[in-house]
Amino acid sequence: MLSPLAYIHPDARLAPGVTVEPFTTIAADVEIGEGSWIGPNVTIMNGARIGQHCQVFPGAVVAGIPQDLKFAGEQTTAHIGDYTVLRECVTVNRGTVDRGETRVGSHCLLQAYVHVAHDCHIGDHCVISNSVQIAGHVQVGDWAILGGTSAIHQFVSIGAHAFVGGGSLVRKDVPPFVKAAREPLTYAGVNSVGLRRRGFTDEQVATIQHLYRVLFLGGFNTQEALNRIEAEVAPTAERDFAVQFVRAATRGIIKGPSKRKARDEEEESAD
Repeated sequence: MLSPLAYIHPDARLAPGVTVEPFTTIAADVEIGEGSWIGPNVTIMNGARIGQHCQVFPGAVVAGIPQDLKFAGEQTTAHIGDYTVLRECVTVNRGTVDRGETRVGSHCLLQAYVHVAHDCHIGDHCVISNSVQIAGHVQVGDWAILGGTSAIHQFVSIGAHAFVGGGSLVRKDVPPFVKAAREPLTYAGVNSVGLRRRGFTDEQVATIQHLYRVLFLGGFNTQEALNRIEAEVAPTAERDFAVQFVRAATRGIIKGPSKRKARDEEEESAD
């Protein structure tokens, strides 16, 4: 259903079964997949590529030009994956010449007032809670959860299955599978509950807990810890994924807890 009170440019490409509610504006260079619902008072700008069965709620703006003074009008895009939900007043800017696109994966939930800046790549099955502000060039892995009102510094990477507590200031990379909280942002244990919900076995979780004990609680610098992990922990997909992430962290990773907190985390991980 296409409301006669919406403006849809005749060159926009809408698949069968798309619903567009009143007072929405859809520009010419837009693609929207089958079965998607575009609510009232939404603005879909040039360069938007929205997948199938998405929901876009009132006040959202998709593919606005980057808030980057280096942007020179280049042709770029903003991609929204299938079955992703953008709640009220979400903004997803399109890319710059750096990556050419901003990308939000499939089966994601971006809650009200989330901002995703230019050239970000967000994986599948992510939950970005209310009012999270994500600066440019950020990467977020699959199944990550970002707590409400968190602010993510440009060029930061957040690993798959990570959980970032609400109100966090994320200035450093957050490795996969961990919980991060407090100020300054600190390792707060392994996201064992989330991992088990997603089918990780007790053995896999135990391996992840061990390698992060070495990395964050062992008293080693990062290079020493990685060498020790590779020497002590049998190769697994989870071990190799975590080690590769840490080695590639251009901004450095979050810190481990204080000695008192370390004892608490050790006891929690043993539960």
